[in-house]
Amino acid sequence: MASTPLELLIEGNEEEIRVFVAKALKDGREPAAVLDELSDSLGQVGTMFERGEAFLPELMLAGDAMQAAVDVLTPALAASKSAFVSKGTIVIGTVKDDVHDVGKNIVASLLTANGFTVHDVGRDVPTETFVRKAQEVQADIIAVSTLLSTTMDRAEHVIAAMDQADLPLCRCIVGGAPVTEQWAQSIGAHGTAKDAPSAVALCERLIEMGRLEEAGVRPMPEPN
Repeated sequence: MASTPLELLIEGNEEEIRVFVAKALKDGREPAAVLDELSDSLGQVGTMFERGEAFLPELMLAGDAMQAAVDVLTPALAASKSAFVSKGTIVIGTVKDDVHDVGKNIVASLLTANGFTVHDVGRDVPTETFVRKAQEVQADIIAVSTLLSTTMDRAEHVIAAMDQADLPLCRCIVGGAPVTEQWAQSIGAHGTAKDAPSAVALCERLIEMGRLEEAGVRPMPEPN
């Protein structure tokens, strides 16, 4: 029977991980310390996925189990006035008229495993849903997936809607089989990535750049 947080997450054992969290709190552990342990374990799952030692079903189960743990921890975190420091908030989804979501799910799960707060709005998502959710959660990044050449223009619609909305600090990244770096630049996206680990690195870089700009620090240009 699984007993460590890592084992519980890999198995996606939501019931047992709730028990684990409840017992830890009852034993007097600080809620933030419990969350840190779980977050580190979830990061290990993400690393295992990148190395081919874990697979998509395990990654998604781990994400669900982590959410179950957070649900138990949230009241205790609020009561102790401590909180998990997220790397950033990301809204992710597949554009309208495109129902492909495997790649999007992998990226969303790996972002969660790497410490981001991820709001997955699903597939076949209207433009206004991306923007409305980003405003609601004060997103740092909107990640748009398009797997069909016939739906690529929907990503451009999202960027146009972002420009018209009150999202001055929010970036947009695009991804999917037909997406190229040149096309992403041509529609005004802030980047694209060839795979899920690269998407995580891109999000980390964009959020760090955004925070530097907000603080009035001009980021150093990246080497060619």
